[in-house]
Formats: sequence, C-alpha cells, structure tokens
Amino acid sequence: MGLIVTWLLYALCLYLTALIVPSFTIKSFGSAMIVVLIIGFLNMFLTPILTFLTLPLNIITLGLFTFVVNAVILRIASGLSSGLEIKGWIPAIIGAVVLAFLQALIFNYPIRLG
Repeated sequence: MGLIVTWLLYALCLYLTALIVPSFTIKSFGSAMIVVLIIGFLNMFLTPILTFLTLPLNIITLGLFTFVVNAVILRIASGLSSGLEIKGWIPAIIGAVVLAFLQALIFNYPIRLG
C-alpha cells in the first residue's frame, strides 16, 4: 500500500510541476503516473552512471550540477513518453528544481492528521 501511495505522490509532484513551469506540459494525471515509472527506471539505471561521469562538475558546483543531471533524465523521459513534453533545456532545469522542491516538501514534512 505504501508503494502505491508513494507512486501517486510522485505523480502529483510531476503534475504540479507541469502546472508551475511554462513549456513543461503533461497530458493528464494518468500520463504523469506512467512518466513517473519511466523516471524511476531511468533513475535506477542511468542516473548513477551520469552522476559518476559528472562528479568533477558536481564537486565544483557543490552539488548543483545534480539538477542538470535530473533535467537530462526528465528530457529522456519526455522522449520516451508521449505524455510529457518539455520544450528546451531551461524548462527542464527549472522543472528539475521545482520537482525536487515539491518532493522535498511532500516527503520530508509529515502531514499530521487529527
């Protein structure tokens, strides 16, 4: 049950990112759910390789180059899915920053019910 809720929350973060960032569009919440699966697989296999290859840049920029790596993953996911469209690198980088902020907001601050 927790995995499904996490998947839905990540899809919500991606959907909200598409509402906030111009030139970053997603067709529907269902498309967001599929794109989140694609991003998850890319994060599992491709992100460690890209992070290792860009380690010197990441050290020089004090970790900020990670947003560029995440933007690359988002652009690859938009190429693999018809549900996500990112028009350019600037919206991809801004989308990576907004997505990281929303995920940190949702997953690091527990919501207390009652």
